[in-house]
Amino acid sequence: MKFLSPKLKSKLLPYRDIIIFAVTLLVSNYFWKFTVHGDDAVGLVTWFGINITAPFAWMAENITNAVYWCVSLFRDTIYQADTYTLRFTSGSGTRIVWSCTPLKQIFIWTCIMVATPKNEWKKWGYTLLGILLLYFFNIFRITCITLFIEFHPEWFELLHTYIFKYLFYGFMFLLWVAYVEKIRHNETINTD
Repeated sequence: MKFLSPKLKSKLLPYRDIIIFAVTLLVSNYFWKFTVHGDDAVGLVTWFGINITAPFAWMAENITNAVYWCVSLFRDTIYQADTYTLRFTSGSGTRIVWSCTPLKQIFIWTCIMVATPKNEWKKWGYTLLGILLLYFFNIFRITCITLFIEFHPEWFELLHTYIFKYLFYGFMFLLWVAYVEKIRHNETINTD
């Protein structure tokens, strides 16, 4: 913020963290969109043209198994049709593809935490905790979508593309707010 006038700098200072969050979220999201490409039909994922399919395939299989287990707690009408496909006896179902993994959100979360001021051990521990919580939130998200589409398959697009996508980013924002307001803020107060 050295290039800003002192007056503008003093006005923006209270919003510094939220500006860092928003800019980092946008930059890391667009960096991902322009560099990571996948083909759901083939299952190929590339980064700058380099094949990075393996971690996505592993994570998609892991997520599929976890969602199957969670849904089967509530419904005995679900079965696993193949490695990545869950079906209900009603005929509706879902396929867990590379983009259903939380790897993009984990990347964005890590970028946000790296960009957040204060380089301390608690920050790195909280970053790892956030990764774990994002992983479990993703399982929760896909489990909910899967449960809903058993009887309402026409809701898939609404639930997947709009509601749960933004809940995922809202959850990430709340994790970050908890870090900034509770953990980092307390460190700042205690060190002054």
